Amino acid sequence: MTIKEKIALFPHSPGVYRYYDAEGNVIYVGKAKDLHKRVAQYFVPPERLTRKTAVMVSKIADAEYTVVESEADALLLENNLIKQFKPRYNILLKDSKTYPWICVSAEEFPRVFLTRRMVRDGSRYFGPYSSVVHARNLVEFFHNVYPLRTCRHKITSDVILRRKIRPCLDYHIKKCLGCCIGGISQKEYNENIDEIVRLLKRGGREIIQHYRTQMAEAAARMDFEQAQVFKEKMQSLEQHYSKSVIMNSVVGDVDVFSLVIDGPEAFGNFMRIRGGAVVQSLNLGFKLMIEEEREAVLAMFIGEIRSKFGTLSREIIVPFKPDMELENVEFKVPVRGDKLALLELSARNAKEMRLNALKQQEHTDPDAYKNMVMESLQKQIGMKELPVHIECFDNSNIQGTNPVSACVVFRNAVPSKKDYRHFKVKTVVGANDYATMKEVVNRRYSRLMAENPEDMPQLIVIDGGKGQLAFAYEALAELGLTEKVTLIALAERMEEVYRVGDPYPMFIDRNSPALKVLQQIRDEAHRFGITFHRNLRSKSQIESALRSIKGVGEKTEQRLLLHFGSVARIAAAPLDELSALVGRPLAETIHESLKGNNEN
Repeated sequence: MTIKEKIALFPHSPGVYRYYDAEGNVIYVGKAKDLHKRVAQYFVPPERLTRKTAVMVSKIADAEYTVVESEADALLLENNLIKQFKPRYNILLKDSKTYPWICVSAEEFPRVFLTRRMVRDGSRYFGPYSSVVHARNLVEFFHNVYPLRTCRHKITSDVILRRKIRPCLDYHIKKCLGCCIGGISQKEYNENIDEIVRLLKRGGREIIQHYRTQMAEAAARMDFEQAQVFKEKMQSLEQHYSKSVIMNSVVGDVDVFSLVIDGPEAFGNFMRIRGGAVVQSLNLGFKLMIEEEREAVLAMFIGEIRSKFGTLSREIIVPFKPDMELENVEFKVPVRGDKLALLELSARNAKEMRLNALKQQEHTDPDAYKNMVMESLQKQIGMKELPVHIECFDNSNIQGTNPVSACVVFRNAVPSKKDYRHFKVKTVVGANDYATMKEVVNRRYSRLMAENPEDMPQLIVIDGGKGQLAFAYEALAELGLTEKVTLIALAERMEEVYRVGDPYPMFIDRNSPALKVLQQIRDEAHRFGITFHRNLRSKSQIESALRSIKGVGEKTEQRLLLHFGSVARIAAAPLDELSALVGRPLAETIHESLKGNNEN
């Protein structure tokens, strides 16, 4: 039976499918609401598939499936099978941490402690917590507010009666009431434990309100000492929960997912909101081995969080609907209000993770980072070729004097300074930035075509707006290069990218490495052009100061500058020293002229 004949028999039921290669290795695991329809989508003509997906399908030698009761079960089974088989073409989760739990032990006098292992002995576990610092602070808070024991002794009623345990230091410093010696009853001790469990399940709002009521009742019956105890507990809770990110309490209990997909990688953030407060936040990264729809990646992310943290809220806030359905769970895409603010907060966390990953890759694998930058730039601009060779032009002049232009070159996203060029403008009179741009672009590429046509750039960047872009395009059109290179302009005011023929600018994400490399090459062109222009102005100022003097020619000017080093030193030189170089009459003329310029 061929593979196509086999998948034709797949049922129209929810389940999980597995693809095997010729060696019997699992190469892909997927879930489906309808197994038959989903699997059939892979076995179509290759031109209808993306490149990576077509490669995977070409390696499929066998397929199997497992039917489950619901799509939620399929999601969990898919997640478990991916972790078990680690298929080559599945989304690769970059996170492999184990997260801490808060354990309330199953004892007559329970302990509250942090653990990374779950033991099935009747103990209650809360979590897991994505931040070990937050979990540790919670446990520390419980021990500060409630007189809990920290010892590992097995304390039972019989042990207390027999007085087999001596109280520890915690008892003497009043951090524990000494349950080991009968200092607190089991009922009273477990009332504290019940409050801690309620705090772990629901957050602090209910307990704070409970303490406020008890404080008022104690004060009404003149029991001020007990009222003070309730007040101190209430204030401790308020202080602790004020450190959480507090949203509008109307938001209630929701879970928030956001996703940023950047080429072959995806970055997700999960936030758990309880009682209007962000009590958990977790970032996860994914490696996309084949081209996946964003809805499928989001479903994978939700499934991973569900396998780590258990049941999710009945309401889940998402940027778009995932490729899945969960029983008793509603996916919402907010358009305004506090829930949209939560989604934006989550998205900022995901984007920050993406930026940190880029910075880390830049240091650990610079070659891969450069290639990623060029691929990002190619995608953002819509280029056919990878922009391995980029050139940028910038014009400089002050009130029309010494107009110049600079061309800087980037290869593989880094400056290639040996290829930098500067131009003195020859045919343009005055400060005509548009005509200047056309002249230098024409000169640059007419010469490059004559001397080294194989070294033509894939991308040309113009520092300016639509006007400069239009004149640069005219120059390329005259040379017949408009179909061979991509031409854009980068306007500095709003970092807008203009393309030929498009009246509207293209805005690239300000944190995108694509925009950063465009800004870098634009700034480098500006720096190189300004430096050249400054040198020309300095030279022209020297020339005007000496050449304007009657009797001073080029050779005399060179002799004076070589001897004295600057015009200022010539002006300050003694008349006799100046006369020894150029003769007395000319020395007096130079001396009088430079002295007059200084007085002016």
